[in-house]
Amino acid sequence: MSPLEAITALGHEEVVVRQDPASGYRAIIALHSTALGPATGGTRLWSYDSFDDALLDALRLSRGMTYKNAIAGLALGGGKAVILAPPEPFDRERIFLAHGRAVQSLGGRFITAEDVGTSPADFEIAARETTWVAGIDGRGGDPTPWTARGVMAGLVAATEHRWGSPALEGRVVALQGCGNVGAALAHQLADAGATLVVTDRESARAERLASDLGATVVAPEAIYDVEADIFSPCALGSILDDSTIGRLHVEVIAGAANNQLAEDRHAEALAARDIVYAPDFVINAGGVISGSVALLDETQDAMVQRVDAIYDTTSEVLQQAARDRITTLHAAERRAEMTLANARKDDR
Repeated sequence: MSPLEAITALGHEEVVVRQDPASGYRAIIALHSTALGPATGGTRLWSYDSFDDALLDALRLSRGMTYKNAIAGLALGGGKAVILAPPEPFDRERIFLAHGRAVQSLGGRFITAEDVGTSPADFEIAARETTWVAGIDGRGGDPTPWTARGVMAGLVAATEHRWGSPALEGRVVALQGCGNVGAALAHQLADAGATLVVTDRESARAERLASDLGATVVAPEAIYDVEADIFSPCALGSILDDSTIGRLHVEVIAGAANNQLAEDRHAEALAARDIVYAPDFVINAGGVISGSVALLDETQDAMVQRVDAIYDTTSEVLQQAARDRITTLHAAERRAEMTLANARKDDR
């Protein structure tokens, strides 16, 4: 599917391309849906092989944000921004000042925060040029701990669905990606008694985490061959494909990475292998939920309850999939689409 075909097929409302030649800033901001509220999603800074790759990533990620916010019960739509990383060295401050101006130009239709390759510090810079950022002091704070907490809740729900018990003691978890969220999740898993096998493209990061937790480190490509109970992808997306799914020796997949399936049809491939897949946009919503304190004027207690409710939501999605004999992806998308359809009906 070409990027232009994808814009139509995925139902995007608006896709904006912005650049600032003086700083080297080039970005794509994809607004998938504003049916529930302003399009909300992180900004990713990444070195893409091509502009088309960056555009397709923004399109898929923004649709995932629409579903994520809908399932979490937030009055927020779905959007995503990707910044195409300029050649090194580049002036990070100038890049994020330019990004702040691009976000501000959308007049509040898009609200953003950190994602892969960015940090709260970057959005402290962007906030000099726009009010439409979250995940910084006074606007929800660092979302990392809440993303990890929500993923843990979803992982426990999937564990209980598979084995009839939520206990993780003695379970082996193969964790891919030892960044902020992956590391936070790893600590929670270790505290719950799980045995960890970890990997990361930055080997030093994996070694540090393993040293802290007594985990085993494997090479990035070897993580798919690990004999484990649970595979937890917490790095980049599109890693579950025709090749990797056939190599897995696990019974549950539950992780923080967005767009883990290379294509939607890979949900069928997982089901055919009787692997319980907890859809990523269901269980990794904790970060965007944490921003609801500032964005939707919710209380801290209400936000925490929403994050912990990811356990219940995941359980319901997995049960519906089993009951209706559909994939867990289909069950989750159906749930989100019902919420969106009701919102559109109310707007008429």
